[in-house]
Amino acid sequence: MAIRIAQDPHADEVLTNDSFALLAGMLLDQQFPMERAFAGPAKVLDRFGTLDPAKIAEADPEAFADLCATPPAIHRYGRSMAGRLQALAKVVADEYDGDASRIWTEARTGEALMKRLRALPGFGEQKAKIFTALLAKQLGVKPAGWTTVVGDYGKKGFRSVADVVDADSLAKVRAFKQQAKAAARA
Repeated sequence: MAIRIAQDPHADEVLTNDSFALLAGMLLDQQFPMERAFAGPAKVLDRFGTLDPAKIAEADPEAFADLCATPPAIHRYGRSMAGRLQALAKVVADEYDGDASRIWTEARTGEALMKRLRALPGFGEQKAKIFTALLAKQLGVKPAGWTTVVGDYGKKGFRSVADVVDADSLAKVRAFKQQAKAAARA
């Protein structure tokens, strides 16, 4: 299934074809519009020439930060996120031989997948749940017990990036998030 989170054909193609790009997009999805966060990996690919985790991890931190912060930046906090992206790349390179998909293809249970995701730099409980739901809903990666570990993110509806498959669903997820924030303030 083709990923359509970034709402840009090139960026979505990168997300669809490169497991590290999808993981990196999830990392960037914080305090920034989700479609722009998920477009970040394509910007890195276009500017850096590769999304090879080992090469990203080994890149000069200052030069890589400059690349990520150059407008249009990969994130509102481009320089900071460049460091997080390099830390994520190092873990993928060192622990998964550069193959990000091994994080989910080798996890036999939802609990094991959550544990692997939570161990990644920049992935807390909620981000791990959402990414697990995204893998299940959009890539068919459904290890035993995945619905239990993701909670409401596994339900049908428009709660998170896991439910974004086109512009309409993106708008519905955005509306859901705005309603949740308004309810929390009330």
